[in-house]
Formats: sequence, structure tokens, C-alpha cells
Amino acid sequence: MAHALPLRPTARARRLPPVLALVAVVALLALPFAPDDGGGAHPADAVSALAVLYCALRLVRARRRPLSRTAAVVLGLPVLGLAVAAVGAVTPGSGLAGLGRYLQVFVLVPAAVLLLVRDRADVRLLAWSMVGLAVWQGAVGVHQYVTGTGASYQGETVRAVGTFGPQDVMGMATVVSLGLVCAAGLALGRTPSRHRLLAAGCALVLLLPLAVSFSRGAWIATAVTCAAQLVLAGARRALAVGAAVVAAAVVLVGGFGVGTAMLQERVGSITEVADAPDQSVTDRYTMWAAAAGMWREHPLTGVGLKGFPEHRDAHASLALSSGSETDGAGAAYRRQPLLSPHNMYLLVLAEQGLLGFLALAGSWLALLVLGLRRLHAVRRARGAVPDCAFVACGLLVWQLTDFAYADIGGPSTVLTAVCFGLASWWALSPAAREVSRR
Repeated sequence: MAHALPLRPTARARRLPPVLALVAVVALLALPFAPDDGGGAHPADAVSALAVLYCALRLVRARRRPLSRTAAVVLGLPVLGLAVAAVGAVTPGSGLAGLGRYLQVFVLVPAAVLLLVRDRADVRLLAWSMVGLAVWQGAVGVHQYVTGTGASYQGETVRAVGTFGPQDVMGMATVVSLGLVCAAGLALGRTPSRHRLLAAGCALVLLLPLAVSFSRGAWIATAVTCAAQLVLAGARRALAVGAAVVAAAVVLVGGFGVGTAMLQERVGSITEVADAPDQSVTDRYTMWAAAAGMWREHPLTGVGLKGFPEHRDAHASLALSSGSETDGAGAAYRRQPLLSPHNMYLLVLAEQGLLGFLALAGSWLALLVLGLRRLHAVRRARGAVPDCAFVACGLLVWQLTDFAYADIGGPSTVLTAVCFGLASWWALSPAAREVSRR
């Protein structure tokens, strides 16, 4: 009688889904990372580079064309503007550094996600890994808020920042928001009821850490995205989920006392930015004006990659403060310089000019149009939309909305690359087309 030989380690490794390389990128963001100078690459960035290399080796071994013509054009479109802006950078080093970062976030990692994600199950695995990361970071953040060990906010160390530290106060808010969007997409899709209930529960739980992050931009982007997901899911489901959100808000405010004076003031400041803006809003408006001034002086090609800090003072008014103060969450007090306009669209216009803006924004718009068109095609054909469609389109809508209040930077930026990759998979992958037909 013949006995089956045990699989060798290399054979077992080949049977593992390639998407695990991307899950590892997400998982590493759970680790604390606080470099002395507040900058530097996160281990997740290094693993994302390894994931790109792994994808390239798989393509060489398979000897197949990596991308369709449409996918190559959509994902490769930003390269033209980036190359021109890199040449026009203040120094060759800054140009190469900026080029590498933009290629990582908007070209290479999204392409790797598009090629390594094979089917709907892989999308679910990656989405659930983002939900898990959000729950972990949110739990750390809520603990910081409750115990007063978070980042400094209005003189109190209550701002939830997770493991990202006070130097990256937007990191936890970004992770929690993206996890909430993934959970909402999984809850709205065509999946088993127990999976939908678990995802809906995770989405409701993540509302608390999102609230105590005190991030107005993340609140706005998440509200816009979840509303868009509900509209795409249908009126009946939108009403049911809306009622659940209202009930959760009542519990959070009445039961857990989340509606503190600071939180209420932060919510109210969203509508008061034009009448009585605080210093952070004044700084943001001033930097927006500076970015617009750079673009007016160099309308076609901009001031070059990484050029905003060098040209900021020449275009900013005296209303701009010398920097933002960071403290708490286990870190010493320090003053961080304001090196970006906190608006991705204005940053691209300032550094890459109209050429780079049309190339980069054109790629994003193409992904959005193709993704929504495929989603509507699925609805017309089957009457129900798969969860991967809600997840991919939701993540893209969140990023494009958040870019009005933030730009790339910090450890959580690698998640932006994963989000664009999932949006690319749904909009451009032949595998997503097969999902749409089943």
C-alpha cells in the first residue's frame, strides 16, 4: 500500500494564498513605531516593498503579461507627471525620495494588490485584516482616552492615537476609519448572515475610537463614505443601518458619556471654521493658500517633488504658526514643523503642477468611474452586490474625500496604497469581472 509523502516546506509555501503577503503589510501596522526624529520608514513599508518584489518574481516565473492594457494605462498614468516633477525637485535626493514614495503608494503597491488578490475570498481576508487592525488600534486608543494616557489635546492627554504616537495623530484615525468602511462594506454585501452581523457589530464598535480620535477630517470622510455605501446598497437597507447607527450614538453618548464638552466642541468647530477658526484651522487655510500660490507661479510642472517645505515661507502669510505641538502618549514634548498643506490635491498642484495633477487625479477618477460602473452592472444583472464591491468602492471614496483634509505621510500611508490596490482590483481585474458574473 502506497503512502502519501508529506509535503516539503517549499511545496506547502506554494499552496499559501499570495494575498498573505499583503495581510502581513496590514498586520505590521499593529506594532508600535516611534523613531526619535518622528520620521523614517515603518516596517510595513519595507514589507510592502517585499510584496512588490514577490509579485514581480511570480510574474517572471509564470511568464504571463502582468496587466491588461486598461490597467497599465490607469495605473501607469501618474508616472509621467511624477517623473517631470522629480526632475524639477530642489535636490536630486529629494526628487528621488518623493518619486519613490509616490510610486509606492499610487503605482507599485496597488499593482501588486491587483495581481496578488485572486478572488472574492482574498478580498474578504484582506478586508477582515484591516478590520482587525482597526479594532486593535481602536482598543488601544479608547484605553488612552479613558486613562488619560493619550496625546495632548487642549491641555489634557486624552486624544486617542493608538500605537502611532503623538507625532502621527492621524494614524489611528485613518486605520479605524478604513476598518469601519471595510466592516460596513462586509455588512452590506451578499454574504452569510452571521458574517454580516459580525461585520456590523465591528462597525458600531469602531465608532467609539473614531470619536475620541478628535479627527474632523476622518469623521467627515467616514460619514460621506458610509452614506455613499448605504445609497449604493438600497433605500431599505440604508434606513435599517441608519437606525442602528442612531441607536449606537445614543448608547455612546448616554451610556458611556462620550459626548464630553471637548468632543462636542470639536464637532461644533466643523461648522465654525469660517467664523471663528482655531489655530489649527488657520494654519491649514494658510498652507492651502501657500500651495495655491506655488501653483500659480509654476502652473504646469509645479515646484518639484518635496518642494513644498522649501517654498512655504515665501508664500505663507504671517498667520501661519511656527509649528504644531505634540506631547503625551509616552513621548516627550516637541514642536513639529508644518511641512505639508494637509490637502492632497493642493499638494499635487503645488509640487507637480497641472501636468501631474491631471495624471494623478485622472488615474483616481478612472478607478472610481470603472468601479462604480461595474457595481451598477452587477446590480442590474443579479439584483445584489457582492461585499467586495462595497469594500473596494468605499475605500476609494474615503481616500478621495479625506484627501481634501490630508495628504500622504506617516506609517498609515501604506494602507492608502492597499486601498488603491483593492479599488484597482475591483475596477480592472478580470477576476472581479468573473465575480460579477457569478
